[in-house]
Formats: sequence, structure tokens, C-alpha cells
Amino acid sequence: MTYSAVAYLLILGLFFGMVAMLAIGQRLGRRSHAQETDVVRSRLTGVETAIFGLMGLMIVFTFSGASTRYELRRQLTVDEANAIGTAYLRLDLLPAASQPVLREKFRRYAEARIAVFRVLPDVGSSNAQAAIATALQKEIWTGMIAALKEAPPQATIVVVPALNQMIDITTTRAIAMRTHTPKLIFAGVLILGLVCSLLAGYVLADASARHAKLHLSAFAVVVTLTIYLIFDLDYPRFGLIRLDFADQAFIDLLAGMK
Repeated sequence: MTYSAVAYLLILGLFFGMVAMLAIGQRLGRRSHAQETDVVRSRLTGVETAIFGLMGLMIVFTFSGASTRYELRRQLTVDEANAIGTAYLRLDLLPAASQPVLREKFRRYAEARIAVFRVLPDVGSSNAQAAIATALQKEIWTGMIAALKEAPPQATIVVVPALNQMIDITTTRAIAMRTHTPKLIFAGVLILGLVCSLLAGYVLADASARHAKLHLSAFAVVVTLTIYLIFDLDYPRFGLIRLDFADQAFIDLLAGMK
């Protein structure tokens, strides 16, 4: 199932689930409010406040985690472009005869690496581009090591660390792309949303039909959109929230390679 299908099912399922729970809560509230004393009502209010507060904390923490990972992915995109650019500049230290071939492979490598993420959410195409980049990575390493045999000893000290950094950051980016909010935590947020909908309907059971409809609809829409935005933020390049702007670092890098 594609990301778009999952996202649409999530937002629609959550919204209609919340609407259903709000209606159930209203029905239960109309039956029991007349029998509640002030003492019972105050105790119930304390429980409701605690649950709504827990939901608020869960949303805050999940949003904070998704936002942190979004920023990390943006920074890693820039860091990789810088790492490739640094390794590319180190080619000047190699024998002139070996530079043209390696420079061309660096250009192809940078194009493949940017394509790994730009083609998302097409995971199949992304994996294909990653395979191309990995193959070029090995060719660059082999070519650089062969060229260093004819270069001054000082060149090895500068070239090899830069090349290692260029290679290592690909693993860091791959892990960062696959790191998301644990499914159990996200399921907990969804369940809390449904439980809070039930309680919201229960609390507003005695309100006038017009006012209750407005507040309950606003509650369902706002909570649903908030949870969806957290989900979308946790999967940049897949949904409405994108990281394409960060690829400008790669575009500038490629422009400098030509």
C-alpha cells in the first residue's frame, strides 16, 4: 500500500471514528447527566482533565520528535553535499591523468544520490538509484586508491578521510530516513484521540444542538489535522511536507562540477 493510501485512510478513518465517538459520548451523556450529583460531576471532570492533558502531552512529544527528525534529515542532506564537494576538491591532489575519469564518476554519483530522495515516494526507483550510487561509490574508491599510489604521501592523509566521510554519511542518511515515531506510540495517540472524542461528546451532551455541533466538529477537525500533520512531518518527501528545498545544496554542487 502506498504512502498516499495509508495517509488518506489514516485521516479519514480517524475523522469518522472521532465523529462516531463524539455521537456515542453525547448519547451516553444525555442518559447520565440527569442522575449525576455535583460531587460526582467534579470527580468526573478531574478524570476528563487528566485524559485530555495526557493527549496534549502525547501530541507535543510526538510532534517534537517528528520535528527533530525532520531537521536532522535536512541537515544531513546539506552535510552529504558538503562531504561530496570536499572529496571532489581533493581530486586536485591526484595525478592529472586520473582526474577526468574520477570527476565524471563524482558527477554521476552526486546525480544518483540526489535522485535517491527526489524520486520518493517511489520506493522502487529510490532503491534503484541507491544501487547505482553504491556501485559508483565502489568505483570511486577503487580509482582513488589506485591514483593515490602515484600521488605524494601527503595526499593520502587528506584524500582518504574526505572519501570516508562521503561514504559513511550515506549510511547515516539511510538510517535517518527509516527512523520514525514507533508505531505503538502513534497507535496510542490515535486511541487517545478517540477516547477524548468520547469524553468531549459526553461533556457537551447538555449543550444546545447548534453550539454542540460547532464545537464537536471543530474538535474532530483540529485533532485529526494535527495528528495527520505529525504523521506527514515524520515522512518528508512522501506527503505534502517536503524536503526538496534542501536539495539545492546538491544542485549547487553539481553546477560547480561542470
